[in-house]
Amino acid sequence: MLNAQQHGLFLRRFLRYAAALLSILTAACSTLPDVSNLSASALQSVASNGDPAAGLSRLDRIAAMEEAATGSPLIKGNKVTLLFDGPDTMTAMIAAIQQAKSTINFETYIFDRDQLGLRFADLLIEKQRAGVQVNIIYDSVGSIGTPTEFFERMRAAGIKLIEFNPVNPLKRFGRWQLNHRDHRKILVVDGKIGFTGGVNISAAYANSSLFRARRRPGADAIGWRDTHVQIEGPAVASLQLLFLQTWSAQQDEDLPDLDYFPKLESAGDKTVHVLGSQPDHDYSLYKAYILAIQQARRSIHITTPYFIPDRQLVAALVAAAKRGVEVTLILPSVTDIGLVYHAGQSFYTQLLSAGVHIYQLQIAVLHAKTAVIDGSWSTVGSANMDIRSFLHNYEANVIVIDDQFGREMEKAFREDIRGSSQITLEQWQQRPLSERIKEWAARSLGYWL
Repeated sequence: MLNAQQHGLFLRRFLRYAAALLSILTAACSTLPDVSNLSASALQSVASNGDPAAGLSRLDRIAAMEEAATGSPLIKGNKVTLLFDGPDTMTAMIAAIQQAKSTINFETYIFDRDQLGLRFADLLIEKQRAGVQVNIIYDSVGSIGTPTEFFERMRAAGIKLIEFNPVNPLKRFGRWQLNHRDHRKILVVDGKIGFTGGVNISAAYANSSLFRARRRPGADAIGWRDTHVQIEGPAVASLQLLFLQTWSAQQDEDLPDLDYFPKLESAGDKTVHVLGSQPDHDYSLYKAYILAIQQARRSIHITTPYFIPDRQLVAALVAAAKRGVEVTLILPSVTDIGLVYHAGQSFYTQLLSAGVHIYQLQIAVLHAKTAVIDGSWSTVGSANMDIRSFLHNYEANVIVIDDQFGREMEKAFREDIRGSSQITLEQWQQRPLSERIKEWAARSLGYWL
């Protein structure tokens, strides 16, 4: 018999593959934009605005080019706190919720009815009854294993809830889009404190990875390695805007008319870029990734649990390695989605042959979605480095352009390396034929995974 958590995971897998099949049968393929000349066009745009790149500092040059490439402004004056793993994230989020005075806007892919989910629900109900307006968006596929009564209990307490793109087509008749999922994890409290990253509301995702918890392997259940950030300052308004845009796009009930955008003073010295991706939009997050890789001069350190890059992303990584940039990827050694795992491995030979270093995280289930480039451009968010995140999902990432924050990210990356095993080209070429067949089959479905 499956327990509730296993049942939910099975249903999420099934619906992911069902959505893939539905896309194959009923829809033409969307495509990511041509970014082969992105660096040149961004540099030209910066120069045409009267800010010659030669007159800018290294970080200001990167910021100006990114702003030009994405069409989205960078925001100065923020405090950004890096949160390692689930317990740090949950502690910080719960503390912020407990201090809420007016509004709590919460958006998540998975909201399980387990010990952690019940604690969150109880706290949110308590705040709603104390006069704080709580608004929640949860994804229908991500939370497929959560009983309806779990959400109805919150609704009965006065909390506003939206089930994003319900699995049941009758709930969104004529607007049913099973393949478009809300994968964001956003919490905004009083419009002043924001959170985003990879952590879902599930006991599985909230457990510390074993090497961070300093526990002996085998002593407890395997933990999940994840990353989140807490933001204070003007950039919180951008996270708030993403939440409200998603709520509005679902064309459900209106939110209570409250002050969701209070005046935000400078809270720190970090320059932040909040980027959201969604289907058939401007692909700003994809462009930001590509531009940063194209501009890399020293190092590219990427951590991602689901790795199914498109040809342009692979080409950018290969080109970086060939021009002498140290390119290192931390990928999973175990996964909850087998096809995605094998599709990612189908790129190993090409990447290893070009000089890319590949590590597989051990003794933890990898779920962090982060990158740090040249020690100064960093991103934390919900987007995986795969086609699904860039084309089909609603995602949210925060980019921080700052040397100090970059050093924190590099420290975390080095710690993850210590908990990983390297895959060499010689070793990889010795893998059995059965694995190569799995990789070929999975890669052929890569667009829909």
